[in-house]
Amino acid sequence: MAVCRALLTCLGLLLFLFPGAQAQNGAPPGCSPDLNPLYYNLCDRSGAWGIILEAVAGAGVVTTFVLTIVLVASLPFVQDVKKRGLLGTQVFFLLGTLGLFCLVFACVVKPDFSTCASRRFLFGVLFAICFSCLVAHVFALNFLARKNHGPRGWVVFAVALLLTLVEVIINTEWLIITLVRAAGEDGALGNGSAGGAAASPCDIANMDFVMALIYVMLLLLAAFAGAWPALCGRFKRWRKHGAFVLLATATSIAIWVVWIVMYTYGNRQRNRPAWDDPTLAIALAANAWAFVLFYVIPEVSQVTKASPEQSYQGDLYPTRGVGYETILKEQKAQSMFVENKAFSMDEPGSAKRPVSPYSGYNGQLLTSVYQPTEMALMHKGPAEGPYDVILPRATANSQVMGSANSTLRAEDMYAAQSHRAATAPKDDENSQAQSPQSKTRW
Repeated sequence: MAVCRALLTCLGLLLFLFPGAQAQNGAPPGCSPDLNPLYYNLCDRSGAWGIILEAVAGAGVVTTFVLTIVLVASLPFVQDVKKRGLLGTQVFFLLGTLGLFCLVFACVVKPDFSTCASRRFLFGVLFAICFSCLVAHVFALNFLARKNHGPRGWVVFAVALLLTLVEVIINTEWLIITLVRAAGEDGALGNGSAGGAAASPCDIANMDFVMALIYVMLLLLAAFAGAWPALCGRFKRWRKHGAFVLLATATSIAIWVVWIVMYTYGNRQRNRPAWDDPTLAIALAANAWAFVLFYVIPEVSQVTKASPEQSYQGDLYPTRGVGYETILKEQKAQSMFVENKAFSMDEPGSAKRPVSPYSGYNGQLLTSVYQPTEMALMHKGPAEGPYDVILPRATANSQVMGSANSTLRAEDMYAAQSHRAATAPKDDENSQAQSPQSKTRW
């Protein structure tokens, strides 16, 4: 309550410093004499409230327009599907905020039939757009904070649109009924000129105008109350979005309490009915900037951030480079030990992994094991065993063409030695049996 009193005091001081809100007879300083008196508040330097609010609203229009473009342009870069579904509702919210800044100009200029009609009708409709979008966002956040999946984007947007259409119907009926009733009552009195004046929307009482905004106040309270459960959800990454909505709605509640008190009570107590238009303009500009600072900018900054699940997948499966250097490295690693697979030793299909006699071969597939060449064996000198055992004859084998191991296996060496040892005595006996015949022949 102390905050509301402080805001009320500040608003009263601002209005007290705006003498330009009072009636003027001639062209004020800063305005051309040929200018329509309806727009004197836009250039009056004696009462700067119109110029200040015009500058604030203009800056808000530019800022909101830029944020709308940024939000729409970031659509291809949104990695989280859940956030992408809420972009339509957030763009709709930005359009409502842009309308609030534009409506400030209608409250700055002096009242006539068109400006008063736009104030009475668009004031509630534009705020209903913003508060309906907040309610729809809170509706989705409560699902996301508890289950990490919520309604589809078109469902959230449809909720915001339906809630806005309710206020459109209410304002339309209220404005038509009020004008027709006022015209009928004055027409019954027989005063035509008074009837035309009474039928103007500028003659609607301030209390009636505030009472017509009850539905908008309910939307504001619903968004404020619905943001609290979202802060208690199981998935913490959605809590910050609930905090944005809560901060924006809390600031809006304080602004609405201040301007309603000033509009219905404060101005009448001070006998300053000319402060009504500045009160509405300040409320519009302040609330619109509260939306931009406390809700729109934080949401735009969070829209392109990836979810924790996507960040974990990105760390688990890092992307590999496909550059020219990477391809050369892979080709070099593959062609470091090139083997001629056209000829290989005969080896069984299913064999155990023996221990190689060459440099501690441990049974693993190693292509860099040292293998003596024919020239090395010839320079080394004759060995104990036969030459064909040490250096076996290479044969073409179609079964081993796809094998990556073309080295001489230890079991093949052992089998060759055993076979040679078994056939050696038979060769000796044959040679001894044939030797007498050879001697006799010679």
